[in-house]
Amino acid sequence: MSSARGVADPYVPDSGDLSFDVHRYDLELSYRLSSNRLAGRAIISARANSGISMFSLDLAGMQVKKVTVDGARVKRFVHGRRKLQVWLARTIPAGAGFVVEVHYSGNPKPLRGAWGSIGWEELDDGVIVASQPNGAASWFPCNDRPSNKASYRITFSTDSPYRVVSNGTLLSQRAGAGQTTWIFDQPEPMATYLASVQVGQYELLSIASAPVPQLAALPPRVRPRFDVDFGRQPLMMEIFTRLFGRYPYARYTVVITDDALEIPLEAQGMSVFGSNFVDGRRSYERLVAHELAHQWFGNSLTVAGWRDIWLNEGFACYAEWLFSEFSGGPTAQQLAAKYFERLRGLPQNLIIADPGPQLMFDDRLYKRGALTLHALRRRLGDAAFFELLLSWTAENAHGCVRTADFISHAQAWSSLSLDEFFDGWLFKGSLPNAIR
Repeated sequence: MSSARGVADPYVPDSGDLSFDVHRYDLELSYRLSSNRLAGRAIISARANSGISMFSLDLAGMQVKKVTVDGARVKRFVHGRRKLQVWLARTIPAGAGFVVEVHYSGNPKPLRGAWGSIGWEELDDGVIVASQPNGAASWFPCNDRPSNKASYRITFSTDSPYRVVSNGTLLSQRAGAGQTTWIFDQPEPMATYLASVQVGQYELLSIASAPVPQLAALPPRVRPRFDVDFGRQPLMMEIFTRLFGRYPYARYTVVITDDALEIPLEAQGMSVFGSNFVDGRRSYERLVAHELAHQWFGNSLTVAGWRDIWLNEGFACYAEWLFSEFSGGPTAQQLAAKYFERLRGLPQNLIIADPGPQLMFDDRLYKRGALTLHALRRRLGDAAFFELLLSWTAENAHGCVRTADFISHAQAWSSLSLDEFFDGWLFKGSLPNAIR
C-alpha cells in the first residue's frame, strides 16, 4: 500500500501519498564523488488533504537520522525499503500546513523496476539523475507522484573541479575548502520525477540568448560535433514558441555526459544526452526537438497520473514532425503516413489512453499519440488546431492534465462531436482505418 490513504497511482503503487500535498522542497545536499556519499537535509512544506496522524514519504537506500514536524520530534518513524513512515504526536487537521524536516545520508543508487534503473546513477566521472517515473526517492524524501508539483530550492555541495547543473536559476556558486556549493531556485511548480542534479567536469557554453538563454554543459572533447548536432536548436525554440506559446521557464540547458546513454532524458528546464548522441552528422536531431518539446508537454503540462503519459510523449513526438515540416524537411503528413503504415504492421494491443505500466514507454504509444494529433489537425484544419495547441498550453501552464481534459478542450474547437474520433484513436487497440 503506497500511503495512509490508499494507492496514489496504480501504475506505481508503491509511490506517493494522497493524504497531503507538498508545495515546497528545500534540499541541502553534500556529496563526495570518490565514495558516492550523500548527506542531506530536506525541509518539506506541505498541506494536509485530510486529518492525518500518520503519513509517508518516498525514500530508498538511505539511512534516516532524524525527523521533525513543525520543529518537534515525531511520535515514531520507520524507514523501510522505499517508505519513510511517520507517526505524529498530534493529528494535523485537513487544510492545515505543516513542515517536515528529514536528515539522512547514504550511498545513493538507482532504483530497479519494470523500466530498468532509474534515479541517481554514478557515471564514470560524475553523476546523472533521471527519475521518470518514480526514481526521485533514490536521492531525496518526497511525495513521489506527478500530480503533486512543488517549488524547489536545491543547495548542492561537491568536489570543486566539478560543475553542477540543476533545475531553475543558479543563485550562487561558492568555493570552499575542496568543495563548491551551488544554489538553485526553481519557482515554477515541478513534479518530483523532473527534479535533477547533473555532476561532471563540464564546460558551460551559451547557445543563444533569445527568446530565453539556452546553455549547454558538455565535455570539451565533444564541442566541435555538438555545434553541428545542436546548431538548429535555437530554430527549434523559435518554432516551438510560435506553435506552443511562451517557453515556460527562465532558461533551457542541455547536458552532454561524457558517458554513452541509452536514451536522452528530460528534466525541468534541461535535457540530458549521452555523448553517443553527438556524432557531428545531426543523426539524432529529432531527439533534440523531442526533449525540448517536453518543456511544454510533460514539464509545464504534467500528467496527473501515469496512465495519461501519451499527453507527454505523443505531443513531444508530434513536435518532432512539426519541426521537420516548419524547417523545410518532410511534412507532418508525410511522416504521419510513414508511421501509420509502420504501426499497421505491429501488434494492435495497445490502448494509448491507458497502456498499463508495462507498455507506458512503448514506442507505439509515442507514434500513435502523434498520429492522433495529426488526425485531429486534419479534422479541425490548421487554423483551429494550432489555436487549440496555444490555448491548451496557456490555460494549463504549470498544472496537471488528464486525457479527459484534452478531449474536452479539443471539443470546444469543433462544431461536431469528437467522441467517435477519440474513441477510435485513444480507447481502442486497433488502429483506425485511415488518418482522417
